[in-house]
Amino acid sequence: MTNPENPVAVVTGAARGIGRRVALELAERGFAVAANDLEAPEETVAEIGDGATPLPGDVSNEEAVRGMVERVVGEFGRVDVLVNNAGISSIVAAEETSTELWRRTLDINLTGPFLMCREFGKVMLEERSGSIVNISSVAGLLGISDRAAYNASKHGLVGLTRTLAGEWGGCGVRVNAVCPGWVKTEMDDEDQAEGGYVDSDIEGRTPMARFARPEDIANAVAFLADSEQSAYINGHTLSVDGGWFGDGSWESLRMRKQERG
Repeated sequence: MTNPENPVAVVTGAARGIGRRVALELAERGFAVAANDLEAPEETVAEIGDGATPLPGDVSNEEAVRGMVERVVGEFGRVDVLVNNAGISSIVAAEETSTELWRRTLDINLTGPFLMCREFGKVMLEERSGSIVNISSVAGLLGISDRAAYNASKHGLVGLTRTLAGEWGGCGVRVNAVCPGWVKTEMDDEDQAEGGYVDSDIEGRTPMARFARPEDIANAVAFLADSEQSAYINGHTLSVDGGWFGDGSWESLRMRKQERG
């Protein structure tokens, strides 16, 4: 049974990958968790046990989002943290990107977080307290070929984060973004299966010479969700990418630095 004193977190895309690990991490830190995905993420909820509830629904559907708000408020009476993690990948050359794929990618990766922020944000604004963490990407900070729709959606999410931070910060609601590099998840497996890249491409481009793990991202989210540890952090984009965004080295130089010693 949920302890009414526990803070409440809503995590989208919680069935697998980053979202699953974020939900588990927040639960381990004492949050009651409403775990969202298109279908109820029963495995995630079962692993958390008491204090978790499934929250199925399409984040890009306005009525579904309103229904999620009603359910969370009805069951928990509050919401303290919103983690907008749900998203899809899209690896297609710009000239081959259909309008349908463009719209679908932006609907899920950008419109969805906007709707979730708007509707759950209303609850937080009434309470004058809350933390929203949007999962953007290093692709929200840099251009990466063959990802026009995905890059646009993640750049837009950074812009949305900064705008809401400016509008809501004075009302006690903080809004930040985490920008992961490449993470070893099911989505990475699916992207690699399409033949666009292999492990060595990512490991060679990343100064830390490895992929991120889901727990690397989850720990960053938990930090930004914590009302004490990150109390004065607002409108920030936290790169969790092993140095990808910060390193302008050419490949041979980077590889020499990785291989020394």
